[in-house]
Amino acid sequence: MPANKSILITTTSFQDVPGIHHDLLDQEKYQLIRKRGPLSEKAMLDLVGEVDGIICGDDAITPAVIDQALPRLQVISKYGIGLDKIDVDYVTNKGIPLTFCPGVNHTTVAEHTFTLLLSLCKNLLPQANDCADGQWNRRTGHEIFGKRILILGMGRIGKEVAIRARAFGMEVTGYNRSWDDSFAQAHNISRITDIEPGLPHADIVSLHLPFTEDTHNLINSDRLALLPQGAYVINTGRGELVNTQAVVDALESGHLGGYGADVLDQEPPPADHPLLGAPRCVITPHIGSRTYESVGRQAEKAARNLILALNGKTPLAQANDVPLPNPPSS
Repeated sequence: MPANKSILITTTSFQDVPGIHHDLLDQEKYQLIRKRGPLSEKAMLDLVGEVDGIICGDDAITPAVIDQALPRLQVISKYGIGLDKIDVDYVTNKGIPLTFCPGVNHTTVAEHTFTLLLSLCKNLLPQANDCADGQWNRRTGHEIFGKRILILGMGRIGKEVAIRARAFGMEVTGYNRSWDDSFAQAHNISRITDIEPGLPHADIVSLHLPFTEDTHNLINSDRLALLPQGAYVINTGRGELVNTQAVVDALESGHLGGYGADVLDQEPPPADHPLLGAPRCVITPHIGSRTYESVGRQAEKAARNLILALNGKTPLAQANDVPLPNPPSS
């Protein structure tokens, strides 16, 4: 009888939240190696040499890591949808199936977008902290009703943000290379095809684009200067979508009314990361999709993807066009 397959699990919410995903892996009698990511390339190199499959989060899956994992590695199951930490081309060239989990976290990330936005507009955190310290300091905030929101990235998450923005009575404009006309018409969303012309008319910019070479530092000093005085930027996409120093400078000058982000260009950040001490800035530790409901959906899909692929069956969602491993003999 063949030895049980060894699976490396690095995503913390997969490990921390109870659910069927644990039962699914137990039923396969895998040998589970649990580490708490996101892991650096060096940490991954120390772990991958003797594993058959990986359930990863935002860990560094580099060519060196893949080379170290071969020839044993058969499947990489991405927990979530973002593939920017994975060298997808190299993984594909090496013939490793890469699965992922689209359509599982758009609701909760959209909700978190408004958590950040409302906390900034209402000065929620400083006032709540004052109350906790026994101080009764009242600050004047802003409504979001009637405000103009520009959504950069109209995929699943961007669409959910748009639906909620319309429910708040906001004017919604979207940007995306492809465009869903029927959705836009149904929800009264206008379209821009170039980012710069839309920025002077945006009270809020919400970022939902993937991180690529084209979107790196998408929000920089020049584009921030185009925003109206006091505008807000919300980032639940990727930290690399903004130029960190440009955001800090705009906050310190008062041009930017606030910056709310669930993602940073370094995660976890160093203690002296400039955004952690910036004024009118709310940072959360990449927990936009970390709800019991969303984790359950993502983790089950990641587990099923892994199991199906390792057994030579079609996974629920595969990100590359690579043949599946031969199913194990009974």
